[in-house]
Amino acid sequence: MLRRTFLTSASAALAPAADPYSTPAWEAPLFNLRDKLKSPVRIASIDVLRAGGKILVRSTSSEGATGIVLAKDPIEDYLPILLRRVIPFYLNKDARDLESLIDGVYQQHYKLAGQGFWLPVAAVEMSLWDLLGRTSNKTVADLMGGARMKAVPVYLSGSGREVTAEEEVDVYVRGVQETGAKAVKFKIGGRMSRNADTYPKRTETMLALARKRFGPDVKLYADANGSYDVRRAIEVGRFLESLDFKFFEEPCPWEQIEWTKAVADALKIPIAFGEQNSSLAEFQRIINLRAFKIVQPDLNYNGGIVKAARVARMAAKAGMTIVNHNTETGAAGAKLLHFAAATPNFGPDIEWARRTPPKPVSWQSPNLDVVSGAVPLPTGPGFGIKYDPDYLKKAQRVL
Repeated sequence: MLRRTFLTSASAALAPAADPYSTPAWEAPLFNLRDKLKSPVRIASIDVLRAGGKILVRSTSSEGATGIVLAKDPIEDYLPILLRRVIPFYLNKDARDLESLIDGVYQQHYKLAGQGFWLPVAAVEMSLWDLLGRTSNKTVADLMGGARMKAVPVYLSGSGREVTAEEEVDVYVRGVQETGAKAVKFKIGGRMSRNADTYPKRTETMLALARKRFGPDVKLYADANGSYDVRRAIEVGRFLESLDFKFFEEPCPWEQIEWTKAVADALKIPIAFGEQNSSLAEFQRIINLRAFKIVQPDLNYNGGIVKAARVARMAAKAGMTIVNHNTETGAAGAKLLHFAAATPNFGPDIEWARRTPPKPVSWQSPNLDVVSGAVPLPTGPGFGIKYDPDYLKKAQRVL
């Protein structure tokens, strides 16, 4: 052995092993926002507004720039946490430090952690992303590293379990005809129902009919919302495989990670999972267990863009894709479009409502309808949403 080779090998052998209990890898910087905005963006105020039955969060910098976001509907249940705990933490901070601020707000209020805490944090954080974009005249996707697409492909979702199997398939057939979507997701089982269905054989009837009516050209997905135990989930999963469904979402109750792992091990169809989770450590554990192949944090429930991007990085290191859970469309869905466009391992499509609702009076542009199976990425600063000034003028401040 050459002396140089020996010394190199010996040094490697004597070097201390990486400490598995050191600072979590997910905290490493992602966006370097201070390099993209050279001057501080001091957070002077954060207002919570109620208008037209919606809650909006508006951040204002000391220079007078504003960022605004439509909060997800459950925010009403968590307004005290938003107003008393989350907003005070962010005031007078530099918005460019979003990555460290997400750790700071958690450190200060870790005993509140869960959806009731992270949903308010997400609303504030995403209003600050919009503020940073408007301050720098860049899109959020640009601040995240750049958009990889001009329009984001979608799969139609948003179904319930109240109608018959035949009626539900009809709804999606019309949806595909109206939007040109190339993928559809059906709700199966009964939602955390201990194997119960809306009525006997509804799931099997709906899935078989969907494959028959859509043929091979439309991708089909299924979401059980935690309906099954392991035995039943495997049984349903094998039926999905026989019909060439492309993923099986949340087959078991979301806390039952080992159940989900057992289902994933027994099936070939990829398992999708993660919308209820808000702990980065738990996401890392589930990824390490290989309990799924498609990682699905919700931008709102999980705590915003920074945390979702950290989950995406974990997934990428494990060779997994990320497809965020989503129930928002229109102006509220714009944040999903920017996240999808800027995340390298995102895909192949995002969740979008099966029916395109009429544009509400809250915003003027852009048009965020599904066209040829995709939604155009807004190109204006921030999230690219131009709100109606009259609508904002009528909004009442929530104290």
